[in-house]
Amino acid sequence: MHGFLAIFTDIPILIVLSLFIGSIIFCIRKYMFVQKNLKLLESFLANFKKSDLNFRFKEIDEWMSANPYVKTSWGEFKNTLVFSESIALKGQNNNIMYKEVSSTIQNIQTTVDPLYFFNEETLVTSKFNYKFVQTVSTILTGCGPLFTFMNIALAFGNIDFSSQENTLSSLSGFIGKMQIAALVSVVAVGCSLIFIIVEKLAYNNLCKKNLYLVQNRFTSLFYNVSAEKFLLELLKETKIQNNSLQHMITELPDNFKVSLNSSVASNLVPYLENLIFGLNVLNKKIKEVASSGKSDDVDELF
Repeated sequence: MHGFLAIFTDIPILIVLSLFIGSIIFCIRKYMFVQKNLKLLESFLANFKKSDLNFRFKEIDEWMSANPYVKTSWGEFKNTLVFSESIALKGQNNNIMYKEVSSTIQNIQTTVDPLYFFNEETLVTSKFNYKFVQTVSTILTGCGPLFTFMNIALAFGNIDFSSQENTLSSLSGFIGKMQIAALVSVVAVGCSLIFIIVEKLAYNNLCKKNLYLVQNRFTSLFYNVSAEKFLLELLKETKIQNNSLQHMITELPDNFKVSLNSSVASNLVPYLENLIFGLNVLNKKIKEVASSGKSDDVDELF
């Protein structure tokens, strides 16, 4: 028992064990931090549906912009969104009418896959020093040969060949040092293997499962349409508008003729009829006066 405790109180072995335990604690704490934020994000997105996103987009935008965990990714993702906004057009009598940009673009769509912005790198590995976690097993493995050869060097340095008694006593210490040197490599490699297993299990259970839930929420919340498809839809709408405009220009002369005839018939013709009627009455009056032979009355008439 005393020899066992002496082995695990050796400084190189203590260094390896301290590095192993410290790395495990660091790893678990960071993964729990990621798990907490991913669960919070997933529970928030669960309150929204694709059908009511148009009306509640401001709510989700304010929450995402205020959350430092996803603020940067959300800002980049928001620039790819296409809203089903209407354009204001002036109709007859200067009335404002609203027309959809595209008849097939409904609700809020994104021209880029949401997983491009909300992926393993942006939501998990970038939130802590993931590269250090990946190198811990290599560091632990490297500590084995390092301390092993250091103990071997110290063991050879302690051999005393000055006398037979000193040689025998120093050889017993040399064997003990060599045993410690071999155990350092065993402990280092064992800690490295245990760390790899624990790290992978913790990463899958705490991070990846929650990451998949968040990604599923994003993909089910936003319609995904490629930029090429959206431009094609706009091109179709433009062609429809051009076709309508062409027909309107073609029919413009006929419509103008009909409108002019209608205006003349409704306004100018009654005025001319009244004018002709007045002239006829005046002519009749003149003839009556002239036939009576009263020139004075004719003069008075004019």
